[in-house]
Amino acid sequence: MRQNKQWADRGAAGQQAQQHYLVEPRHLAGGGDLRHVTEYLRASGWKDKSKTGGPVVFDSPDKSVRIGYDPHVQPGGWTISGKQTAHQEAWHATFSRQTPVEIVAGLTDALFTTRNAHAPNVWEPLLQQGWETERGQHFTARSPDGDAFVRFHQSSPGQAHWWAGARNEHGRVWEAMFTPTTPMRLVQALSTALADPQPVMRPLGHIAPSQRIRTTSVSVLPSQLSAWQQARITAARAATWARSSFATNRARSSPGARPSSTAGSGRR
Repeated sequence: MRQNKQWADRGAAGQQAQQHYLVEPRHLAGGGDLRHVTEYLRASGWKDKSKTGGPVVFDSPDKSVRIGYDPHVQPGGWTISGKQTAHQEAWHATFSRQTPVEIVAGLTDALFTTRNAHAPNVWEPLLQQGWETERGQHFTARSPDGDAFVRFHQSSPGQAHWWAGARNEHGRVWEAMFTPTTPMRLVQALSTALADPQPVMRPLGHIAPSQRIRTTSVSVLPSQLSAWQQARITAARAATWARSSFATNRARSSPGARPSSTAGSGRR
């Protein structure tokens, strides 16, 4: 209760600093706070379909993508599914429970970005951070510490299978899998987040049991934690507003467009 009150009373005098840790490499940091993903979705206008005591479920405004998290099934974790559209086949991506939320958010945040004019390159972010590639039964890129990987295998034309994951001295920590129809820009967003050398923050008592991680102890005020979270939420809302305004203005300026119907389609 006291901690919740501290989060609510941002900037209140006499706050007690809490011990957190900056953990690196991020691929061995453990799952983290689900709100890093879910609050961004909520701020971006996604519908929370979760039931009390049940799995987390969010639907995109146009209902074309569903994101869920369920720790109560095996293997459990994140599922991101896209419905078939006029320009995209149905696709599916999964992340096991201990996938760091910052890495999951690499993919989910990319759902809100515009498509780049250049063709996606999954390997480029990894190579820029010193990952090494090897060609065997599968084409694989491995992190400098050897504990994380991204793997590709093409079983036949149009059947490109992608995996990613990490392991420590105790074995496999997490794994991500993508259907061949998953948009490549989303797989690249995953590899970008995975290769990011920046450490991630975890509270005391939530550090993965591994000798292969490096930690730096930091004292953080509850108001600071709340402000950092709010900054991410504010960015999501601003981006959502910008996309909506752009779509509406573009629809209104279309030659021969009827104002009543175009404005509605722009908002959708």
